[in-house]
Amino acid sequence: MSAPALNPAAAPSLADFASFYLYGLTDNPYQQSTAIEQFGQLYDLVIGAHGGVSLGSSFHPYQLVSPAGVTVWYAAYAQLYAQPDRAALFGAMADEQARFLVAPPASFSAFHVWPDARLTSAENPVFSHYIPFVLPFLVRKGPAPLRWDAELAAADGDADRLRPYLDAVNQAIRFVQPAPAFVLGFGEFDEQQPAQLIERFMDCRAMLIS
Repeated sequence: MSAPALNPAAAPSLADFASFYLYGLTDNPYQQSTAIEQFGQLYDLVIGAHGGVSLGSSFHPYQLVSPAGVTVWYAAYAQLYAQPDRAALFGAMADEQARFLVAPPASFSAFHVWPDARLTSAENPVFSHYIPFVLPFLVRKGPAPLRWDAELAAADGDADRLRPYLDAVNQAIRFVQPAPAFVLGFGEFDEQQPAQLIERFMDCRAMLIS
């Protein structure tokens, strides 16, 4: 699932960014929003003091990669790279932890089932009722810990201590993923091993069918 190369002149490469995501379950995975303020609040709550990009949509996992192997994270990077003032935009991410919102191309509305089809209803009917969704973030790499990681570390494995934070995250997604959607966790997408994302949903399958 490789993406086409871009000329890196005057801009950082995609390797200077990390492809993070919230993941959860919903009744409608593909939903869009242009609510800049709410996306900013969600970014602060989950990512924290890092520049980066929110994508103005939630997705089913099988919408994250095009047939050509381009991911939604790469598409977000390419949209910023295409701007005439890209050097200033990327510089603001690094120097000022600036955050931006981009609308992903409409082509990502299409489903493209991966060779690993375990999230289809044919393979696992439970995922026709509890439908997987992903909220992507493209984050400029930096030394500061992610807010999500810091909150998990502070809770030190205590679910009760972590609960207020998770409740806040679930509340913060309501503008783009209204109830009954709920967040299961947070991860980093590895386009060389996309099945890792599927495993995160499979890990909760037993809970859903019990």
